[in-house]
Amino acid sequence: MRINTNASAINAHRNLLKNQSLQSKTLEKLSSGLKINRGADAPAQLQISESLRAQTAGVKQAIDNSEMAISLMQTGEAALDEVSLSLVRARQLAIHAANEAVNDEMMLEADQQEFDQIVASINRISKNTQYGQKFLLDGSGAGNGVTTGKNLSFVNAGVTGRSSGVYGYDINIKQAATRSTHTGTAALTQQIIDAEEQITVTESGRSVNFRTIAGTNIEQTMNQLSNAMKEAGVNVELVTPKGDSASRNAPQTLTLRHTKYGSEPFFQVSSNTAGLLSNVANVSEKVKNGLDVAGQIAKEGALGKGQVLTGRGGFGSKAEGIAIRYTGENAPPAGQRAGTLTFTQNSLSFHIGSNSNQTTSVSFKSSKAQNLGSGVDNDSGFRSFADVNLMTAPGARDSLDIIDKAINDVAANRGYMGAFQKNTLESNLNYLRNAFEQVTSSESVIRDADMAEEMAKFTRHNIMMDTSTAMLAQANQTPTSILKLLQ
Repeated sequence: MRINTNASAINAHRNLLKNQSLQSKTLEKLSSGLKINRGADAPAQLQISESLRAQTAGVKQAIDNSEMAISLMQTGEAALDEVSLSLVRARQLAIHAANEAVNDEMMLEADQQEFDQIVASINRISKNTQYGQKFLLDGSGAGNGVTTGKNLSFVNAGVTGRSSGVYGYDINIKQAATRSTHTGTAALTQQIIDAEEQITVTESGRSVNFRTIAGTNIEQTMNQLSNAMKEAGVNVELVTPKGDSASRNAPQTLTLRHTKYGSEPFFQVSSNTAGLLSNVANVSEKVKNGLDVAGQIAKEGALGKGQVLTGRGGFGSKAEGIAIRYTGENAPPAGQRAGTLTFTQNSLSFHIGSNSNQTTSVSFKSSKAQNLGSGVDNDSGFRSFADVNLMTAPGARDSLDIIDKAINDVAANRGYMGAFQKNTLESNLNYLRNAFEQVTSSESVIRDADMAEEMAKFTRHNIMMDTSTAMLAQANQTPTSILKLLQ
């Protein structure tokens, strides 16, 4: 028997330390709730867990970003709702002002004063609506452009158009927009009028059935036809001849023209007399459609609709979604540019994902009075909602088309914002919340401790500690038996 080296005690001590270490680790897991507390616990799993933790934090922030974006959209929507209510009230005033038979000057002045207050209110809302330091409805949160060249104007832009250089984008017009136009082959004569000619014009589901009155002259008859089409609400006008009264009472060839440009608007005509409008008597015929504007923006192909030319886009496109209007009657000479567009992209960009480049953008169009209801042809010369004057009955009637266009402008903007909020932001938010749940669950599987399992291990290690301690005590007593041999 050896006394210098107690191998049994060394062995028992080694097992005691081992059990103590295992017990300590189990105790750490129980106290932290994690089965991985340091890299040494599970190196490979730790890497995966840390990656998932970073992703979880990113998704959580993306959720916060999306919720803030929705709040911003709701702020803009609430402001536009007030603008819409103001426009509805303005329309009521216009209808009241158009009631020429009962209105006096004082009533019209009262209508105009309230209308001016509505314009000021709309401008105030557009100027002051903001989210934090971001102004939403003043046009600063959209693509903005300035054109050079005759008959050119910037309309709007989407979120994909790129800012141009200081020299702008070249604009080339190959085809000017035209209107659906029809000219009869037979002249309107006094004889035809006295025979009570029947003329029918149909457009967009609306029709006017006009019958000439025997005894009225040619000029009166043409004025009556023009007024009848206006009252019927058809978007067709009579091109009246120029000259003195005598020339206007001479036999006239009738020319009808659609009020809107492009290939979509059209109308139908018929007449009792062959050639007066329809080629065959009492047979309705469709008038040939007009042409859309055609050309290029930034040397890229563009899509024409009416007088508006919009960048088509595609891979590497600079002018995608940029829209300009060309009002010229004729295209410039071949190879000659119509002008330039200097464009700045200011659309609001939201980072709504957990990784780089996971962004989306929205463009807030201006809701200022001068930007609403523009582009409507009218006899009063109103260019926009801001120009409306209700002091005359004709002006009030013309203003209705302007106001209706303004209401449609605001409604279209609200629809665009609502679609963006619902289909982009809210949909993305739902996805992010689901992703947060799944990623968090995955990280939990890797890193969180199974408390029942760890408690069972802790109990086992406790027992082993007690056993190891007892056996070490026994092993330490073994050398004392040598004393019995020495006695």
